[in-house]
Amino acid sequence: MFMPILEEAGMFIAHQTIGTVLCCKCGIQMTPNAANMCVKCLSSEFDITEGLQKLLIVIHCPVCDTYLQPPRTWIKAQLESAELLRFCLKRLKNSNEVKTVDAKFIWTEPHSKRIKVKMIVRKEVLNGVVLQQAYIVEYVVQDHLCESCTRFHANPDQWVAKVQLRQHVSHRRTFFYIEQLILKHDAASQAIRIKQTYHGIDFFFANRSHCVKFVSFLGEAAPIKSRHNKQLVSHDTKSNNYNCKYTFSVEICPICREDLICLPVKVAISLGNLGPLVICTKITNAITLMDPFTLRVCFFDADQYWRAPFKSLFSSKESVEYIVLDVEPVSFEINVVGSKYVLADMQVARVSDFGKNDTMFSIRTHLGHLLQPGDYALGYDLYNAYSSDTEFEKYKGLDLPYAILIKKSYKVMQGRRRAWKLKSLNMEVDCSTGQSRGNEEKRDTEYEEFLRDLEENPDLRFNLSLYHDKEELLDDLDLSNEDEEDTNAMRE
Repeated sequence: MFMPILEEAGMFIAHQTIGTVLCCKCGIQMTPNAANMCVKCLSSEFDITEGLQKLLIVIHCPVCDTYLQPPRTWIKAQLESAELLRFCLKRLKNSNEVKTVDAKFIWTEPHSKRIKVKMIVRKEVLNGVVLQQAYIVEYVVQDHLCESCTRFHANPDQWVAKVQLRQHVSHRRTFFYIEQLILKHDAASQAIRIKQTYHGIDFFFANRSHCVKFVSFLGEAAPIKSRHNKQLVSHDTKSNNYNCKYTFSVEICPICREDLICLPVKVAISLGNLGPLVICTKITNAITLMDPFTLRVCFFDADQYWRAPFKSLFSSKESVEYIVLDVEPVSFEINVVGSKYVLADMQVARVSDFGKNDTMFSIRTHLGHLLQPGDYALGYDLYNAYSSDTEFEKYKGLDLPYAILIKKSYKVMQGRRRAWKLKSLNMEVDCSTGQSRGNEEKRDTEYEEFLRDLEENPDLRFNLSLYHDKEELLDDLDLSNEDEEDTNAMRE
């Protein structure tokens, strides 16, 4: 530190020199060490990798991409991943005789069935001299099916546990949404087979614990009720072993987002005389209901709903398109459960009545923050509607509105090409139910409506993963600016 300062002052400094000696083997000059031998001579005299494994055989299942960790553990790892490197190092024997300094993969052809790892080890060889040496370990990959894959390929119906997911409604929008949640969280990674049926989806598992974990995931995604039973397949009386098949029946509540509901009398009274006409605004593991005339909100979890279940009065498939003629706000903007609403009195007319009559309706709606004169909206026509709901008939003398609006309709979005897409589960279609071409067209139409809902509702796509056509994940997809441009275009 003080050497430059002393040199500037003109003082004489004696530079320290490092002495050298001759190697006792080859005679070249070298820095002295305890063995008095150079590095080359030490490497020729001592081989610290002697006795270490340099060729091993690993068992790989090509179906589920797992490796066998003896005796019976299968580890999932990708090529040149940290998990695979950790697995390879654990397979080495006598590795405690040396100290491992570094380890890394050497690239090989994927179809060569070889994995090469370059190891750098260190060991004390003579009189405290530490020698460091590199060598290559080669792993020969042999393909062999694991137990679960062997059982599945021998008999595809050889499952242990099954989940039957059902919802008793006339559309599949809920299944489309749950499918995207399953893909994002990889909840069905342990399923050996997935089958799409006319009434729902069946998931097959090779282990009962995987099935229980999947049912728990479904309970966090939607309000469900489940029951299970088991069927004896075979048993051994000598060893007292039993083989059973387990079936979990999971039913999703028939209430969907944007449904109009007439609450039962007892339920409405327990909620402080809410409604009785309410709209379902959100579905998670709980149901969010809102009175569109007062903006009062209540929440139902799965236990509360199944103790006193009720059905929807109208679903989104029965909605009618209206055009807004006049808007008069009644309240200020209110934030309800993260969403903004404004009560407003509106004059609307059915789009189907244009050119036929001059019928207009004066209604109150909660969409005063979204709708302006000239906008289109979807709602339920209670003026000409007929319902056979027994709960609805119990409210005698109820003053019904002419219409209840549920959401804004975006005309510009319907003909626009999307720059994103969704992934889908690898499902088999159950042909035994006799699905016709008409059912396939109905499913395609419902899927297109689901994609349109994702475009129009940012809250709905918040928990989903959207992809470019090049399979690139869109982390932050914000369509609010596009929605504003569409709204401005409609106003012009």
